[in-house]
Amino acid sequence: MGKTAFIFPGQGSQTVGMGKQLAEEFKVAKERFDLADERLQLELSEIIFNGPMEKLKMTENTQPALLTTSIAVLEVLKEYGIKADYAAGHSLGEYSALVAAGAVSFSDAVYAVRQRGLFMEEAVPAGQGAMAAVLGMDREKLTQVTEEVTEGGDLVQLANLNCPGQIAISGTAAGVEKASKVAKEQGARRVIPLEVSGPFHSNLMKPAAEKMKPILDEISIQDAEIPVIANVTAKEMTEASDIKAKLIEQIYSPVLWEDTVRRLLELGVDTFVEIGPGNVLSGLVRKIDRSVKTMAIGDKDSLLKALDSLKGDE
Repeated sequence: MGKTAFIFPGQGSQTVGMGKQLAEEFKVAKERFDLADERLQLELSEIIFNGPMEKLKMTENTQPALLTTSIAVLEVLKEYGIKADYAAGHSLGEYSALVAAGAVSFSDAVYAVRQRGLFMEEAVPAGQGAMAAVLGMDREKLTQVTEEVTEGGDLVQLANLNCPGQIAISGTAAGVEKASKVAKEQGARRVIPLEVSGPFHSNLMKPAAEKMKPILDEISIQDAEIPVIANVTAKEMTEASDIKAKLIEQIYSPVLWEDTVRRLLELGVDTFVEIGPGNVLSGLVRKIDRSVKTMAIGDKDSLLKALDSLKGDE
């Protein structure tokens, strides 16, 4: 019998109106949005459902907004008795995965990621950091490029290893610009500057990681009920102390998404259920292994379609 993994999207998947229809139709979904508003003392659901996009796009709003929407979808799935053997999330999505695995309460997670967003926003003054997606270059070659540029005095490093030939780099604006130029000269197919507010998953985020420590001490972290594959190592984590350490490291370390998916495949996962807005992760999973079953659940239609498929597997 094949295994199932719940996977949770990170920043970039947000849209105005996400989760609204589910909140209107399912009490358990609406309760999540209400609880987020209450814990943050903020009309977060208003920003999620009605925008404006400028407000939703602010990192300190995006992070709790995505987590809340993902967990609202998860609660509806739980009502139908759908469970997973493993969980994983892309960057911010790791917090959603930990909620799904029972390691962190939703209320604590939404508070933690709001703080995480604020700290990441403050870590580097606007315009000083950047990120870019490099297409069609392998990680070894790109690592060499970034190391040479960094040694030259402009920090840049691999940030998201999403799937073969799709890697994001992150660092100082100058570092990313130089590395992008060298990568193109050395055969990268395309380099696309990313619209982000900071150099996420680079060493420039270490101040944010430092500030996250007391926040993670303040909330309650338990051992996970199902293994969560960590972004930082692409290995299972279940122990509370390990989870806390990995969440700190995660802020300035690369997201090993391709390796995470390959680890889940090794563990016998053949069904990947993306929970939350969009279908970015499902697309990446398919690029890594065409043979597995993927589905993305973000609204009522996709939910009903997925339920047919998931119930059919039992």
